[in-house]
Amino acid sequence: MWAHTPWQGRLLPHPLPPAERLRAYASWCNAVEGNTTFYATPSRATVESWARQTEPGFRFLVKLPKTVTHERRLHGAEEELQAFLEAIEPLGPRVDALWVQLPGSFGPAELGALAAFLRGLPGAYRYAVEVRHPAFFADARSERLLEGVLRAAGAEWVPFDTTVLFGRPPTSEAEREAWTRKPRLPRRSAALTGRPVVRYIGRDAATETIAGWAHWVDQVTEWLREGRSPTVFVHTPDNAEALTLARRFHEEVRTRVPQVEPLPEPVPAEPLTLF
Repeated sequence: MWAHTPWQGRLLPHPLPPAERLRAYASWCNAVEGNTTFYATPSRATVESWARQTEPGFRFLVKLPKTVTHERRLHGAEEELQAFLEAIEPLGPRVDALWVQLPGSFGPAELGALAAFLRGLPGAYRYAVEVRHPAFFADARSERLLEGVLRAAGAEWVPFDTTVLFGRPPTSEAEREAWTRKPRLPRRSAALTGRPVVRYIGRDAATETIAGWAHWVDQVTEWLREGRSPTVFVHTPDNAEALTLARRFHEEVRTRVPQVEPLPEPVPAEPLTLF
């Protein structure tokens, strides 16, 4: 996302060489979804560049490759998993969690595979699991079974809140595309660990996105007061204002919990001048 075209020259400096783009993004936010790793395991040199561009406290939530989660469905993917773990090693403490995003067809009948997979993962990392099968949200028994598997592994359940996106028909091309790709599931707010993770997607209209996150401002405030350390990712279908919206969400929470550290000061999108 740090190379997202609508941000270049408007929110982030442009042009920037690839080895500087993440550094500019990290002046806006203190965490990032490692979404590119879902599509391909990066080279170790690439990951070393990510580490150089970020402070040790910056948080990467890195998705496991789809070859492991979608193609192999957690079975017989030892070589791919090992290659991935070796590739991300340079991030060190920046890896806040490894993200296991499962396909929408991965249902309750496969929980045994998930339990076995989580048991076999190295204990050096925290883990977060995102499920999209409707049964985990509609069937109380399936929900309890999944929670049991995750609790046993010390893993978090990642909610993907699309309720605002699907609240009314799409009005832009990006919203229409999101309607075809994003899961339409009930909102889930329960945390299983001390480090809950939330994905929230609103609308292209900033006012609708802001109005729709009131629930999460309340929930994150509660988690912080409980001593938890949540991570929230704010999206819109076009993501044009995702950076500014993420900072606004952070400030809304910070007005309620003043001890939350401020975000860094963004680097100017244009060079400073004397006049």
